[in-house]
This record gives sequence, structure tokens and C-alpha cells, in this order.
Amino acid sequence: MIEDWRKAWGQGEFPFLFVQLANFQKRRDEPADSAWAELREAQLMTLKSPSTAMAVIIDIGEADNIHPRNKQDVGGRLALAAQAIVYHQNVAYSGPIYDSMAVEGNKIRLRFQHVDGGLVAKGGNELVGFAIAGEDRKFAWAKASIEGDTVVVSSDQVSKPVAVRYAWADNPACNLYNQANLPASPFRTDQWPGITAEAR
Repeated sequence: MIEDWRKAWGQGEFPFLFVQLANFQKRRDEPADSAWAELREAQLMTLKSPSTAMAVIIDIGEADNIHPRNKQDVGGRLALAAQAIVYHQNVAYSGPIYDSMAVEGNKIRLRFQHVDGGLVAKGGNELVGFAIAGEDRKFAWAKASIEGDTVVVSSDQVSKPVAVRYAWADNPACNLYNQANLPASPFRTDQWPGITAEAR
């Protein structure tokens, strides 16, 4: 769509800012597949296009309202993106974005872009929202801790991990932010076929 609009309007690669889907619907007790999460992933992939930015609002949605009432924070995060992408100001405008992973024994270390002063668990509590799996592709909730600009993830139930997912649900409990108070985008490190794969 972005490419088509830019071509049709003939204005070059003009900035395109958008909002990722908020948390919505019932919260689940165990890790599971989620079409909502897969759509958020598709939005995240759009950042590969030049002059784009995404406001993450995984923290301000409502379980029973697909259009959250909190528009002020949404507008504020889009405004930060505009300052950076449109007006080229040196401001933090994105929460942490997954960059890469490395398996370290029975743990996986995750690295991020847009750390902006450091990673934090909002509320000062332990990190939540991380799940880990081995080659059997069965995810279990994971322990996650911040080490510098990385997050280290593990679970007693997974001795040989190969993949991590974060906030991978319709309405996840999650609290990874950067020092700019911007939430991390949901992500997964695997590329296993999702529940929407057959619909493509």
C-alpha cells in the first residue's frame, strides 16, 4: 500500500507513520498462536520500507474495545516519530525493536535496536511476556532478565532452546520498555508457519 501511494502521488518516499495494533480480547494463561500477533508482525516488517515509523501501543489497549479510548498517548508516540522521521530531530521515537539472538547453552540472549538509554522492566518488576521453545516448537513461559542492552531468556522446561517470542498474544502481559518510556514491539525469533499462513 505504501509503495502504491508513493507511486500514485509522485512525491517520492514521503514519510509514512502508522500505529501497531493494540492489545485486545481475552488474556490467555499459556503461550499460544495468535492471528492478532501475526498481524502486528506484518506491521513490524513494514519498517523495512524507507521513511516509515510505527507507534507501538501494546500497553494501552482494552480487552473489550478494539478502538482504545486513550488517544493521547497514541498521538504522542506518533508525534515523536514525526519529529524524528519528518523533521529529523534527534529524539527517541521508538521502543525496543528485536534485532538478533544468540543461543548460549540453555539460554537465549536477545539484542535490540532503539535501546535509547537502556532497557527497563516497567514498574520495576521482573520482565514478563517472554516464552521460549525448543525444536519441538512447544512454548513455555520464560524467565527473562536484562543484562546491559540485552535480555537473557530461559526456562527449566526447555533445555535446548531455539526460539523466543515476546508479547505474542492477542492481549499479552508485557513490560519491556526503554528509558524513553516507550514499549517494545511484540516479536518472535522463529519463522515457523503461523495460523494465518494458509490464508495468504
